[in-house]
Amino acid sequence: MSHVGRRRFLAASGALIAAPVIARAQPAKELPVLGWLSPSRRPSPQEIANFPTTKRLAQRGWIEGKTLRIERAYGEGSQARLPELAARLVSSGVDVIGTFGPEAAVAAARATTTIPIVFWGVAWPVEIGLIDSFARPGRNVTGVAWQAGPEVNGKRIELLREMVPQARRLAILSVPTALATVAGGRIEHPWGELEAQARSLEFEAQTFPVSEPADIDPAFAAIERWNPDAFYVPGTAFTYRERHRIAAFALRRRLPSVYTLSAFADAGGMIAYAIDIAPTWFRIGDYLDRILRGANPAELPVELPTRYLLVVNVKTVKALGLDIPQSILLRADRVIE
Repeated sequence: MSHVGRRRFLAASGALIAAPVIARAQPAKELPVLGWLSPSRRPSPQEIANFPTTKRLAQRGWIEGKTLRIERAYGEGSQARLPELAARLVSSGVDVIGTFGPEAAVAAARATTTIPIVFWGVAWPVEIGLIDSFARPGRNVTGVAWQAGPEVNGKRIELLREMVPQARRLAILSVPTALATVAGGRIEHPWGELEAQARSLEFEAQTFPVSEPADIDPAFAAIERWNPDAFYVPGTAFTYRERHRIAAFALRRRLPSVYTLSAFADAGGMIAYAIDIAPTWFRIGDYLDRILRGANPAELPVELPTRYLLVVNVKTVKALGLDIPQSILLRADRVIE
């Protein structure tokens, strides 16, 4: 019997023992419960219906209100609320918890060591203590990691080198991030690795940190004083919210730029080399399905994204006075005219 089945059996047994003799009517079947924990705002019903994970669960037979109950907990932009929300989900008796981002995954892992957790969007699950290894997570946590490794960042810098072979100075907009670990410590984002990759491609690199909106204009001013030839922007929740402002700066300063989320290219950024996100959300649905049917998360290997998209904004390239190498055009998955 699966862990979900055992819990339901014990709950039903207890209810029968405690029920009065007169209550002989057959009770309605209790549905398994998925808890969803995210620091984001609460989506609209239409957004939930169109969400890839929702569609994948439906394909697997899990339809909210019919075969599955879902308890949703959203931080509405506040990561500080996540521990409280995680504790609330655990106390409500959910059977599995899906999480968005590293902070939500850590909050859930701190709240329970027994309820299965499926994470999405975590770059360093081993380092922050969620799993023992990618191949054998070993705990109550598994999921889909955020990127395939630091070599992906090197690929983005190579794309810049192809676009602007003469460039020598690379400005990196960094977001100082100290990620909380399950054990209670913190780890820093290894921005030094990115600088080292840039140097290996004959760039002189410098990072310019931003932590909140008020930091952006001073960072832009410092970048202008340093006078770079190219610009690298990571995709974080913060930079995503400021993507139009960042892309406009790069264009105004005539900086060839590369981004790690395709939304930046849509906002006017020159090129993006980004994870194809939708398939990763489908895979989360597969993980949830398997666990709801009794699979042990400790034995489900953590997956890495397998597909990346190269997006080129031709309008921005032309505005910068550049030509697009044929090698990049042939590899582009999407071209924005």
